[in-house]
Amino acid sequence: MKRNRKGGFTLIEIMIVVLIIALLAAIAVPSFARARNRSRISACVNNLRIIDAAKEQWAMENNANDGDTPTEAQITPYMKSGVMPTCPASGTYTIQPIGTNPTCSVGGEHVLP
Repeated sequence: MKRNRKGGFTLIEIMIVVLIIALLAAIAVPSFARARNRSRISACVNNLRIIDAAKEQWAMENNANDGDTPTEAQITPYMKSGVMPTCPASGTYTIQPIGTNPTCSVGGEHVLP
């Protein structure tokens, strides 16, 4: 007597594979979220540096003193793109007076070092 047995996976084998995939996803998803957050923070700090550089260029060209505060329209021409950058974390930037660093409304880690 010959048995005709088709090759395939058992239910247990499939469940083990699904379990392994679920464990890998549980490990990977938080890492991706942290990486995305670090990327947003880096982009925000870079934008703050661009705003600060434009503000300082405006101050030198217009003989501004510490404490003078330029408007967004005044510093925009000093930016490479000619457009005020936007915060990747949906915050807003505050230019601040000459001699102080610009800030982001998201706060926390989004400040110039």
